[in-house]
Order: sequence, then structure tokens, then C-alpha cells
Amino acid sequence: MEKIVSLCKRKGFIFQSSGIYGGINGCWDFGPLGVELKRNLKNDWWYNFVQTRDDMVGLDASIITHPQVWVASGHVENFHDMLVDCKDCRKRFRQDHLETERCPECGGELTEPKAFNSMLRTRLGVSDDSSVETYLRPETCQSIFVDFKEVYSSTRVRIPFGIAQIGKSFRNEVNPRNFIFRSREFEQMEIEFFCRLEEEDAWFERWQADIWKWYLDLGIKESGLRWYEHPKESLAHYSKRTVDVEYEFPFGWGELQGLANRGTFDLTAHGTHSGKDLSFFDAEKNERFVPTVIEPSAGADRTTLAVLCDAYDEEEVAGETRVVMRFVPKLAPIKAAILPLVKKDGLAEIAEELEKKLRRKFNTYYDQAGAIGRRYRRQDEIGTPYCVCVDFETKENGTVTVRDRDTMEQTRVPMDELADYIGTRVSFERD
Repeated sequence: MEKIVSLCKRKGFIFQSSGIYGGINGCWDFGPLGVELKRNLKNDWWYNFVQTRDDMVGLDASIITHPQVWVASGHVENFHDMLVDCKDCRKRFRQDHLETERCPECGGELTEPKAFNSMLRTRLGVSDDSSVETYLRPETCQSIFVDFKEVYSSTRVRIPFGIAQIGKSFRNEVNPRNFIFRSREFEQMEIEFFCRLEEEDAWFERWQADIWKWYLDLGIKESGLRWYEHPKESLAHYSKRTVDVEYEFPFGWGELQGLANRGTFDLTAHGTHSGKDLSFFDAEKNERFVPTVIEPSAGADRTTLAVLCDAYDEEEVAGETRVVMRFVPKLAPIKAAILPLVKKDGLAEIAEELEKKLRRKFNTYYDQAGAIGRRYRRQDEIGTPYCVCVDFETKENGTVTVRDRDTMEQTRVPMDELADYIGTRVSFERD
């Protein structure tokens, strides 16, 4: 894990937030390469689960909502962690994260557990005496339930259908840890899929299959993935059934995505608390009912970390260690690096012009500093799938050398065919 964290900082994937002030625990900044990697991940999720489906629509709701949203959802009453303090070193821990009844740091005696609500509070208003206390959302799904009627009325969708949202959430984690796996500010990719009660099991199985396939399409090895079924006695207050996709990180197995059958809990609760009718009216059957909800909820940051861990590779080449980030091309932050063999004889000018044309199609990078072998290695380390070398043959016949990151094989490609050659290999599009 130390190698992944070091590479992320050194190459501009992920930094500690507010690092010049000593950093802030549980908050991270995605650098120039990290923001592209996570954006590609989110775009692929949206393409796969929203854009290419005819039973899905999108939403982008506000982070701050009416405080009664969290009363109705059960978060104010139920969203608690049980905490214990060490009587000797004074450190605080979540009880469910402890393996023994002693302090994991010093072995000291622990206090009795106390409930702690992990929502982050904020205040709305221009003065303390008139401001209203509310919360930064701990999950993105509640705004989907609150906006359910607005969405289906304005889009005229029919059940079964889903509402998808990507957005930031916040939790006052007691012990943020394991890099970006457990943090206080994170991003979710969530869907609330509304169906009839009699179809809930069938849709649950279909979503389970689609989710599994998506993770494999990200290039994650199947041997590093598994399903975890939550026992009935530990289900959340809203859940009829929950299974998690877990990934084997260097620090152990951890959840990437939950798939829950939320039943009718949320729409019923918000309808009761707001006094508004959140049922669905089926005009064809002249029937009104509250639909069941199947919820796939994925962590964008955690999945990005899994992609980073799974892509990292080291191999011996000509007696040297080659570090390679083997991202699937569609996720790679930079799709192609354009490299003149030398800076003289007009090759740099040709390469610069070529890079400017290609960047209109996909993310590119221009590099003319150092030997060509070292430039290849720099691109390998950040996961660029294709390096394009402009050499003396380019001036003669208009072709360039395209080097594949994984095989290191080189292919001559005409410059006027290069955009299509690379573009088809880095696209989100599926057959």
C-alpha cells in the first residue's frame, strides 16, 4: 500500500488536503492525473448504467437539504456509531472495529461504548440567533426519494425505472484510515431503482449481475472480488436485504458497493413526514402504489483506489524494474503521449502539431525531455496506454510508431489514421 500512496503523491494522482498546513485527516485532493482517472470512472459508470439504458434518468441534487429530510430518513435517530475511549492513552475507537476488549494502541482499559451521530452539522443563516441547524448529506439517495414525484411527473417515466446521481457525501468518521478508503468527504455513484413488489427479487438479481460485470469491465481481476451477504440481524433499519461487492485491498477486504432492497421504507417515511403523496400512479392499470426500491450504491473514491491497486505492477525489463499502471485504456488519465524521437530536424514541430490535433479527441501529453526510453518509462508509470513516436520515417512517409504500454510492441500507423486507431481503443463504448 505504501508504494501506491507514494506513487499517487509523486505523480499527481492524490494529495493530502491542505498539506502545507499539515493536512486534514480524512480529506484528500485529487491532482491532475487523479481527477482524470476518477472522472473517467464516473463517466464510464454513467455511460453504462444511465446513458445506454432506456429505464434510467439522472439527478444532481443539492448537498444541503431541509433538516427534516434526515429526521424522516431515520438518520437523526439511527445513524450512530458506538464509540469507546482508552482510559490510558485517551484515543477513541469505533467499537465494531475492535478485535479485542483492550485498546489496540496501548492495551489499556476501554470505557463503556457511547453513541455518536456521524453526520456533519452545519448552519444556514446570516446570524447565530436566526440560523437553522442542518447537515451535510451523509448519502446522496435521500434527495432522490424527496424528488421522486417531481422526476417521474416531469419525465413521464413508467415503473420500473431508476434515478441515478453522482455526488459528494460527508460523514464525521471517527478514525479515517487506509488512504482514501475511509474518509470524511467522499463521492458516491447511486441509483434508486423503483419496481413493483412482486418483481423485487428478479430485479435484485439482475442488478447483482450487472454490477459484477461492470467491475470486471474496469479491469479488476475477478479473483480480487467477492460478494458479502449481510446477515438479517445486522441489516440497516431500511433494508430487507443487502449484499456488498468487496475488493481485496493490500490492507484486507473492503466494501466497494452495496446493493440493497430498501423496500418501501423511504418513500413511505418521507410521505408521512411531509404530508405529501409519494405514491406512483399507473395510468394504464388505473392503480396507485408505493414502489419497492432496489439500490446499487458505489463509492467513486473506493473504486478508484481499487483500480489503482489492481493496476499497479512491477516487472524486470533488461535488468531494470519497470513500474506500470495497467489501467484499462478507457480509464487511463492520459490516452496517448506524443514524443519526438529528437528535438531537432523538425521532428518536435511535427509532434507538437500532432498532439494539438489529437487532444481534441482525447487526453494527450507532449514530452520531448530526455532519452526516448526514459520518456516511455515515465508514461508507463502513470498508465498511458499508447506512446506515439515521431521519427525520421515520419518525414518520409507520414507514419508514426505507436508503442503499446502492456506489450511494449510497436506498430507503424499513418498519422491521418492515428485518431481513429487510438480512439476506438480508449472509448467507453461497448458492443
